[in-house]
Amino acid sequence: MSAHATLATAASQVTAAAGPAATDPTLSTFGKDPWWLIGGKVLVIFVFLVVTVLMSMWMERRVIGRMQLRVGPNRAGPFGLLQGLADGVKLALKEDIVPRQVDKIVFILAPIISAVPAFISFAIIPFGPTVSIFGHQTALQGTDLPVAVLLVLAMSSMGVYGIVLAGWSSMSPYSLLGGLRSSAQVISYEIAMGLSFVAVFLFAGTMSTTGIVNAQADKWFVLLLFPSFLVYVITMMGESNRIPFDLPEGEGELVGGFHTEYSSLKFAMFFLAEYINLATLSALATTLFLGGWRAPAPISTVWAGANTGWWPVLWFVIKIVLFIFFFVWLRGTLPRVRYDQLMKLGWKVLMPFSLGWILLVATIRAFKNEGYDMSRISLYSAIALGVIIIVTLIWESARGDGDKEKEIVPDLGAGAGPGRAAPADVAAAGGFPVPPMDAPHYHGKTTTSRKEVTSGLH
Repeated sequence: MSAHATLATAASQVTAAAGPAATDPTLSTFGKDPWWLIGGKVLVIFVFLVVTVLMSMWMERRVIGRMQLRVGPNRAGPFGLLQGLADGVKLALKEDIVPRQVDKIVFILAPIISAVPAFISFAIIPFGPTVSIFGHQTALQGTDLPVAVLLVLAMSSMGVYGIVLAGWSSMSPYSLLGGLRSSAQVISYEIAMGLSFVAVFLFAGTMSTTGIVNAQADKWFVLLLFPSFLVYVITMMGESNRIPFDLPEGEGELVGGFHTEYSSLKFAMFFLAEYINLATLSALATTLFLGGWRAPAPISTVWAGANTGWWPVLWFVIKIVLFIFFFVWLRGTLPRVRYDQLMKLGWKVLMPFSLGWILLVATIRAFKNEGYDMSRISLYSAIALGVIIIVTLIWESARGDGDKEKEIVPDLGAGAGPGRAAPADVAAAGGFPVPPMDAPHYHGKTTTSRKEVTSGLH
């Protein structure tokens, strides 16, 4: 009996020792799976993204319909759940109209270039810990890299090429303007997004997504690095080209933006890329700031097995759904901003704030490594940050008051209409010189008086 008890104790100790290693994957656990398991992971990620797109479309229409006191999709399938699938089939079967003057090769490749990077980005997102699949211990993740987070930034940059090439190859001024807007917008907001990642790298000590999730075993980074989380949430809206930052496809001034000339399956590819990018950005925010696949504190403290087995997949999906609901909520609430406001927010607010925050985080980490009192350092840092923010706001408000143009009261002379200033006066006041408007022409005749205008209309 004692021998059996000794063997059971030894086996339990070995299992307990191997438990954490089997639960939390590391970078060294990847690249050892058989080919069929790797292919299965890729297939599951693809199916998950397609289903996420369909459910996101359904949830967006239902939620916005409820916000606007109207009925959402409720005909195709139970509760309208198959509406997204019906729309996909309709887009695939519609006539593919290609304008004559387009660059056909680039015109066809642009939607593919936009959609493929969106699929690739999700390969480094961890869905859960190490589990057993047909007797093989494997991590619930496609793959991982020492610089996995940078892969997402690279793929998002590649996706912009598809938008820009779509606008250029369409030979349409609306499409071209949409592509140019998208390129400028991504440059502005991708820099701020990359800067928001730096504080996470400093605390986690790695750029690997598995390492970042493992570093949040005790406390999520959203609590420690809330300013970085706030910057990322703003920049992810700019990256996704959605309201209030959907300037590249603003229908109010660009008809449809970069995809104005697209139809049928090509337009569906842009549609698919947008919603997959939405899921990828939500999953990346979950991985970097919300503990990844780990359960929230009340559940993980009460239930010891919440972060083992297949349960973490549930927590991960719930977090993604909440982020997508946040996107939908913003779309149904906020109006579209002006383009100058968009660029000003990216270059003059988010980037300087991110740089200052990174310097502060790096300084705190350096003092902590030297053994200084962190409570006092954190207090002094918060005071300094508050003073900087207040001074910046005061400076911007004072500068804005100084930049306000004085009201121009034009001297209405002979032949000048009410409310019109001479071009020279406008240019001297700092405005853009507008050429004088010619008198209206009707039937080839120049009319100057109200009587002649009326007779010309008749």
